Amino acid sequence: METFIQSIAKNMNLYGITSSVGRLYGVLYFSDQPMTLDDMRDALEMSKTSMSTGVRALSDMKMVESTFKKGIRKDLYKTEEDWYKSFTSLFGNRWRQHTETNIEEAEEAIEELETICKNTNDEMLKEKIINDIERLQYAQNYYEWLMKFIQVIESGKIFDYIPKNID
Repeated sequence: METFIQSIAKNMNLYGITSSVGRLYGVLYFSDQPMTLDDMRDALEMSKTSMSTGVRALSDMKMVESTFKKGIRKDLYKTEEDWYKSFTSLFGNRWRQHTETNIEEAEEAIEELETICKNTNDEMLKEKIINDIERLQYAQNYYEWLMKFIQVIESGKIFDYIPKNID
C-alpha cells in the first residue's frame, strides 16, 4: 500500500502538487473512514499545520471534502472517490490559470509592440515588430483553442469522446 501511495505522490507532482500533499491524498484515499487533522498527522508524522495546509490545497482542487459524523466534533475529511472528477478539476484549474496568464501577457506584448511600431521610423525595426506581432497572434489563437479544450475537460464532455473505464 505504501508503495502505491508514494506512486500517487509522484504522479501528483506532475500537476504541481507537492509530494507531501500527494502522500496526504493517498493516506486519505486508502483510509476506511474520514480522518481528522490529528489522524493525518499521526499517519504521516507531519505537523498539524502541514496537514491543514495540505487539506486546504486538496479541498481547493476538489480532491478532498469535509464530512460529518455524529458524535465527532472535530473536522473530518475524506477524498473525492471519483478520480475522473478530481483529474478534470485539477487539470482544468491548473491549465486555465496558466493559459489565461499567457493570453493576457501576449495581449500586453502586442499592445507594447504596436506602440513602439507607431513611434519609430526605423523600417527594419518595424518589420521585426510586425513579425513578432504575427507570432504573438498565432500564440493567442493557440491559447484560445486550448481554452476550448480546457472547457471540454472541465465540463466533463471529454467523457463523450473518451469514456471512463468503469468496471
